Amino acid sequence: MERRWIFPPPLEAASVEIPWTELCGSDCIARLLQRKGFASRENAEGFLRPRLKTLGDPFLIPNMKAAVDRIFHAIDAQQRIVVFGDYDVDGVASLALLADIMRAYGANPTLFLPLRMEEGYGLSAESVARCYAAYQPELLIAIDCGTSSIAEIADLKARGTDVVVIDHHEPKSALPDCIAIVNPKASGNEFAYFCSAGLAFKVSHAMLKTRPLTGFDLKAQLDLVALATVADIVPLHRENRTLVHRGVIELARTRRPGLRELMQVSGVRSPVQAEHIGFRLGPRLNAAGRLATAERALKLLLTNDEGEARSLAVELDTSNRERQGVEKKITIAAEEQVAQTFDPDRDAAIVLGARDWHPGVLGIVASRMTKKYHRPTIVVGFDETGVGKGSGRSVDGLSIVAALSRCSALLEKFGGHEMAAGLTIRETVFEDFRAQFRDAVRALVTDDQLQPRLAIDDEIEFRDLHADFLGWHDLLQPFGNGNAQPIFCVRGVELAGPTRVASDRHLILRLKQGRHYQRAVFFDGAAEKLPTPPWDIAFRVHADEYQGERRLDMHIQAIRAAESKSS
Repeated sequence: MERRWIFPPPLEAASVEIPWTELCGSDCIARLLQRKGFASRENAEGFLRPRLKTLGDPFLIPNMKAAVDRIFHAIDAQQRIVVFGDYDVDGVASLALLADIMRAYGANPTLFLPLRMEEGYGLSAESVARCYAAYQPELLIAIDCGTSSIAEIADLKARGTDVVVIDHHEPKSALPDCIAIVNPKASGNEFAYFCSAGLAFKVSHAMLKTRPLTGFDLKAQLDLVALATVADIVPLHRENRTLVHRGVIELARTRRPGLRELMQVSGVRSPVQAEHIGFRLGPRLNAAGRLATAERALKLLLTNDEGEARSLAVELDTSNRERQGVEKKITIAAEEQVAQTFDPDRDAAIVLGARDWHPGVLGIVASRMTKKYHRPTIVVGFDETGVGKGSGRSVDGLSIVAALSRCSALLEKFGGHEMAAGLTIRETVFEDFRAQFRDAVRALVTDDQLQPRLAIDDEIEFRDLHADFLGWHDLLQPFGNGNAQPIFCVRGVELAGPTRVASDRHLILRLKQGRHYQRAVFFDGAAEKLPTPPWDIAFRVHADEYQGERRLDMHIQAIRAAESKSS
């Protein structure tokens, strides 16, 4: 779908005077910072140079003290402790983090992961039964799940197991009856932006404040927090920005052999950036849990054996390639369904489903459909019994959980957060659900929200794209949800030579504006029909190493025929 280019309005006089020339040597970057609306110089400096010393007191999160007290009681009494996680990056990183801190205090917790294909997400009845039969926990810590597991936690309580929930998923209605629920979303707390690994870090911080531990470096655990925070696509603002900013530094020098080997096989070199997590490390860690079990991903994060680390990293890399093959096959089939069932003038949402679509990759397929068609998308795979497991992705401004809540009578179960959700549904009611979900989304969004847009952050000229600009641009990192990498526009650009096609898909362009030249890459641009120059180009800035020199590269997002400044 063709995107409408949206340019930022002119800057108004700031209500707070901040000496931007002292903070930033680029007029363009200064304008980006002004549009963020900082209330003081201190706030602006805190954004540009985040510091761990600004992190808040972990006990400001509701129920933190009750959770920490119960964990220490279990450690002191040498009780049987199970940490029950999830099979995505956030889930396994949270398990590894809690395992490290608890082992440092002398505990030996059992780490438990549900089986995605057989048991589904979180504290399902099947996974709880298997867990209890194997370990009879006296304390079960549910991490990255549990907020909506009322019946399952009641069953554990009846068996004599205490439960602490550490989770960031949206509550649906009532909360389970347990020792403590450390979930800011369940209490309307200001820290609702954390993923579960971020909350595990806060729990660890609270434990260390309660009972200081010589020799345990909590900062070193930020490699795990950065992995989870970026991979789970939670907002990179406030403390999350600080945790990821420092976390990528810790990741570059991680003490974990598994992460070192994973960076090696995925081609990640220092300096590590958030995009390396999102596009290289995260998918490989997720691959094990998508197609089978997440045990290998968890082992990779925990092992101290160099040989095992190397073997696990290669296995995850292989699994990721297998995942890509499965995903490609389902994406092709999904596109065929879109062509048959989706009318952009009529439908506010896309709902797709078929037999034998592997549930482990449906979230990725849904994400691709959402990005391409700018519609909330649900993708469901049904097994031979007619039970379907699905994943959904949303567009900005729509809570997909709110939309699913309006269809709850047709669902076996569902849950998630604003931008992503999972569900279970019977094949017999799928068509009714398709219609009802479309209606629910239509009632919750405006036509304007369904119009795909390309938001331009600022305009710039080639003469301003130089090494110093790249340095100031770096200070805006880490990029991700809540702090998107800026998209710039340059107007009236000409070709300075013939285009070159790389890997049969990408265009390599040499461009000029006046007397200034730039190299640009247009990924997947070989299939695009380009207008006649001159062009307006929307692009992002990236650093590239060439013959030992750091240079600025343009990564093209879109090209249009040049228009006047008022367009």
